[in-house]
Amino acid sequence: MLSDNVKSYLHLHLIVFVWGFTAVLGALISLDAMPLVWYRMGLAVIFILIYIWYQKIPIRLPKKILFQLLMAGIIIALHWFTFFRAIKVSNVSVTLACLSTGAFFTSFLEPIWLKRKIIWYEVFFGVIVVIGLSIIFRVESRYIEGILLALSCAFLSALFSVINSKFAKTYNPAVISFYEILGGVLFFTVLLLATQSFDAKFFQISAKDWMYLAILSSVCTAYAFIASVKVMKFLSPYTVMLTINLEPIYGIILAVIVFQEKEKMSTEFYIGALIILSTVILNGIVKYAKSKS
Repeated sequence: MLSDNVKSYLHLHLIVFVWGFTAVLGALISLDAMPLVWYRMGLAVIFILIYIWYQKIPIRLPKKILFQLLMAGIIIALHWFTFFRAIKVSNVSVTLACLSTGAFFTSFLEPIWLKRKIIWYEVFFGVIVVIGLSIIFRVESRYIEGILLALSCAFLSALFSVINSKFAKTYNPAVISFYEILGGVLFFTVLLLATQSFDAKFFQISAKDWMYLAILSSVCTAYAFIASVKVMKFLSPYTVMLTINLEPIYGIILAVIVFQEKEKMSTEFYIGALIILSTVILNGIVKYAKSKS
């Protein structure tokens, strides 16, 4: 019989594979990043609300917690915006390679949030990650905007993972997901209204895009988001962030299969990406060995 920790870890790998497919869907959908994220989050809120209604889950929360969840939703909304925007201005491979720096950011954010000391080997591995990034910067300079957006996305992902770990151990995952994604929808709705972006073109969506959006919002958002919060009950923020860093491997492989030549990069790019991914995995191995000893 598998323990809750092992089952959660295996479940997390399935979630990360689904997230890898998210990048491919983002490239397939013809919408710009802002409307793409707005539709994704709006549809996801509906799917999650249906799930909550079906499961008869109470959604009342203390006002303070409700406010914090809505604010956390702004972080995840900006994370998704920078993610899809990076894909639009570069490609899936560049975006996912830079996204794997999330564990590097987590190694600095977690000590601040959890009030623990910074660990020296995490700083050392962070320097190696920067070396890997510098190689990517040098050989793929035409994608500089995408690289910077993807790094911003990685930072926001790390920040969200650390903050969300506190809520995950106390409240229902579906309720957390509902309010956080709702917070993101409300934030972008206000932003779109302020910039007068709700025009006729905004609501002109092809049948193919609707199909991709349905998959993106249901499987890749509603299901994956609730499930990822649920596994946080048994796994540490760093373990979650470390496993999420396998997303580039799944995503890049899927992108090469789907888009072929468009996603094939230079040898130096793959060397830089391999340095980053190997460092993140090695960091996890060292951390595991330290916890055992």
